[in-house]
Amino acid sequence: MGLCHGKPIEHPQNQPNNLTISTECDPPPNSRRNKSSNFPFYSPSPLPSLFKNSPAISSVTSTPLRLLKRPFPPPSPAKHIRALLARRHGSVKPNEASIPEGSEGEIGLDKNFGYSKQFVSHYELGEEMGRGHFGYTCSARGKKGSMKGQDVAVKVIPKSKMTTAIAIEDVRREVKILRALTGHKNLVQFYDAYEDDENVYIAMELCEGGELLDRILSRGGKYSEEDAKIVLVQILNFVAFCHLQGVVHRDLKPENFLFTTKEDNSTLKAIDFGLSDYVRPDERLNDIVGSAYYVAPEVLHRSYGTEADMWSIGVMAYILLCGSRPFWARTESGIFRAVLKADPSFDEAPWPSLSPEAIDFVKRLLNKDYRKRLTAAQALSHPWLANHHDTKIPLDTIVFKLARAYTCSSSLRKSALGALAKTLTVSQLAYLREQFTLLGPTKNGFISMQSLKTAVVSNSTNAMKDSRVLDYVQMVGSIQYRKLDFEEFCAAAISVHQLEGMDCWEQHATRAYELFDKDGNRPIMIEELASELGLSPSVPVHLVLQDWIRHSDGKLSFLGFVRLLHGVSSRTFQKA
Repeated sequence: MGLCHGKPIEHPQNQPNNLTISTECDPPPNSRRNKSSNFPFYSPSPLPSLFKNSPAISSVTSTPLRLLKRPFPPPSPAKHIRALLARRHGSVKPNEASIPEGSEGEIGLDKNFGYSKQFVSHYELGEEMGRGHFGYTCSARGKKGSMKGQDVAVKVIPKSKMTTAIAIEDVRREVKILRALTGHKNLVQFYDAYEDDENVYIAMELCEGGELLDRILSRGGKYSEEDAKIVLVQILNFVAFCHLQGVVHRDLKPENFLFTTKEDNSTLKAIDFGLSDYVRPDERLNDIVGSAYYVAPEVLHRSYGTEADMWSIGVMAYILLCGSRPFWARTESGIFRAVLKADPSFDEAPWPSLSPEAIDFVKRLLNKDYRKRLTAAQALSHPWLANHHDTKIPLDTIVFKLARAYTCSSSLRKSALGALAKTLTVSQLAYLREQFTLLGPTKNGFISMQSLKTAVVSNSTNAMKDSRVLDYVQMVGSIQYRKLDFEEFCAAAISVHQLEGMDCWEQHATRAYELFDKDGNRPIMIEELASELGLSPSVPVHLVLQDWIRHSDGKLSFLGFVRLLHGVSSRTFQKA
């Protein structure tokens, strides 16, 4: 774990515009480096109710290698990151002010984790491989049992550093998540956790192939498209698995991915769940967590979910393909301003020489509106990766959210979504066909809402229970609704926001309206429309809905059709 502090590197004169990646950050648990720096920042929100659930939509054209055209006031989390980190881990000086976050005094803290006390009898510690601000990593060798003679990596976390209840819970949650998720081929193998009076020990698989960051640097700062696909497919497979279980990693970066061996075709493994947390599909987190260059805009807005991980993958994809960071500045505040306000450059080399599919893939991950961003499963089905030999589309939790919203929609909106679904391309339908198949349709080609629950349970781990994803799916599965065939499933599982984020959105919307106007549009009174939308009597319907209906024939206008697709409620109009 580590807050990466990038610094510019002087380039040869013949390469003035190529920014080579350089970071000074905490070594991962299995890294064979001896270096130290700061951990990633973490700032719990003292007043989460004051922050609106809104993505950063505004942008200022800029490139990662240029200064911003005008100064922007730094977002609040950028001002005192280190102080917030110190407060979280209890290292604030007596004369420093702090925001109370519950019982943070070391007195009375229970540092008994209930782990085995037999570490010394099971392992012999070797040389130190890396050190961070709150712990260090050593090699070790098993002394008995199934691990006898086997080399492992051991993450050692001193209990003296755990001076707050939050810090203790972080360690407890990290072990719990590792224990629940271990077994995935792209996740470092967890063996066991131990403790004594001084430390907590996390024994894991030893990956000797080095960091992904080192591989990037050894290749001159970037990968070819084909090599980048191999890396990204492995990352996406792992992240899709985590998100299905209701786990958001929150610190995805090249330093947190290790190769098992030094071979070129070595398997990539994710490490370091120290900042990870559980999140339900309908839940938003508000604590500021991550590493500066990879943090998503909505994290700085203190309202985010699993989409934040997808932004981090977008940053990594950008780096893999061009060797430069999409957002760069000399200070943390500058990085945050760039993330919130600047647009990554796709004009400079090598982007013009890359495939349109690769550029579209990165752009759809680096969309500042998290609602328009691809999920991990959707990214795996993107045309750029769809034909890769190791690509397997997993179950996607966004389907549950969209299907639930569809079943609760008015008949008018269902008809509009049905028209929009008929405009989908072959590649877009391929993703939906995969999801439909994973839900186990009957021989007659139908699924029910209960099918969602059955499919999720068959893929569940203990992490899914802790994240309460099963509770959410149970709620969705209990909805009494007729069975869906594939055509209606497409209408139910289509994401209007994601389509809106594509360049071809206008064509989709126009064609869908033509189909709707031909088959489903009918004269409708404003009062009837308000009833269809479920608006409360307090909403001035004649004022807010007058442009939804064509005055010529009383049918739904194109503007009304597009707004209907997005879904509306009384709250929407009250905010407006």
